[in-house]
Amino acid sequence: MNVNNLDKLIETKMRSAGVADPTIAAFLKAVHQVMAGQTGLLPEQSIAPIASLPKLDEVQNKTNTDLVRELAVIKLNGGLGTSMGLDRVKSLIRVKGQDTFLDFMARQILHLRQNRSEPAFYLMDSFTTQKDTLDYLGKYPGLGGGGQLDFLQNMVPKIDVKTFEPVSWPEDPELEWCPPGHGDLYPALLGSGLLDQLLARGVNYLFVSNSDNLGATVDLNLLRYFADGGLSFLMEVAERTGSDRKGGHLARRRSDGRLVLRESAQCPKEDETAFQDIERHRYFNTNNLWVRLDHLKMELDRCGGVLPLALIKNLKTLDPRKPASPKVLQLESAMGAAIECFAQAGAIVVPRTRFSPVKTTADLLALRSDLYRITEDSRLVLEEARQGQPTLIDLDPQYYKLLADFENFFAAGVPSLVECDSFKVSGKVHFAAGVVCRNKVEFLNPLAEAKTVPIGNYTNVQIEF
Repeated sequence: MNVNNLDKLIETKMRSAGVADPTIAAFLKAVHQVMAGQTGLLPEQSIAPIASLPKLDEVQNKTNTDLVRELAVIKLNGGLGTSMGLDRVKSLIRVKGQDTFLDFMARQILHLRQNRSEPAFYLMDSFTTQKDTLDYLGKYPGLGGGGQLDFLQNMVPKIDVKTFEPVSWPEDPELEWCPPGHGDLYPALLGSGLLDQLLARGVNYLFVSNSDNLGATVDLNLLRYFADGGLSFLMEVAERTGSDRKGGHLARRRSDGRLVLRESAQCPKEDETAFQDIERHRYFNTNNLWVRLDHLKMELDRCGGVLPLALIKNLKTLDPRKPASPKVLQLESAMGAAIECFAQAGAIVVPRTRFSPVKTTADLLALRSDLYRITEDSRLVLEEARQGQPTLIDLDPQYYKLLADFENFFAAGVPSLVECDSFKVSGKVHFAAGVVCRNKVEFLNPLAEAKTVPIGNYTNVQIEF
């Protein structure tokens, strides 16, 4: 099939599903890149490591609440808790008591507003998260300012690895589609009309972050730093540690000196050692981003409505539950990749407290425990007694990976971990209320029958049932 006919086939499928024009244009561009043999790879020789960056704790504190009137906050809320065995909105998972991610996000914004209507607040939902999210947030009637509270992330077709045609799967048509990655933020903003609406209201600054990262709150000092610096784009980064070796990192492209984000999928196999060298590539993207909206609009207009984001090509099976199903390509882009699209782009090193996503039940256990406390402005912060070092939590993935199992084992209560440096559980172990762990503690149950840790204090011990 020639390119024109293929474009028409893809465009017809996407348009019939209600996908907006900017996303269609971005996807066609990605397909053309794949057809041309582009891999999206960033070889080590094409980039230079970044030796140092400014740090937030060294920036002069110049908060200004007036700038809040020009700010919009967006939380990426398109994900389901599939990694924890859920098929519902991840942000509806309970975090503290009965409060969910959505409760904390709503209260943080309402506190920041102080009886005003600014900053503007939106969620980028997906078709699968929108209804449940909006229904739940009905308990905060002032959150949307009486108007729009969300806009939709788009979906794109999975394509055949050989023909590049959109695949057909009549037994489950929903599997013909996949999310385009959070790089869809920009075409979704444009296609929904929200970008133009915000600019018309005098909103010039955008702060965007993931909904599962409650550390990503609006920092007025950061907002002032971004505004005063005349930047188009600012990425919050954190220093990589041993646990971040496989995550993406920031670098500088040798050809033009621009900052670039290199994800693991963009690293050639022969460069993996350099990619994982945390002394060489020191900084990772927290996915907390600041964007100058009028500059974004100018760049979109200059590029015909499509930012030239780096391609991320994923080879998958059409039905993830059926390994024998046809091989397909899922084409994605990362929101942070837009850093290379702006000449006036920067990065700033932030404390690890601004990056506390919940990817596993171990992360969730930390937030539910006394390791974290709730501030007056509804932030979750690590207790000062930990001196910036959270407890290392290791839960046996065979028994604790799924949220339902996790909830069962900790149904009676969560152990006290504020004085615990290392907490490890192997095998089926229930916890009674009132368990206190200190220093280094491990519970090991090699038996098929579940065991229970009774109330008590456990200090520097390994308990084997």
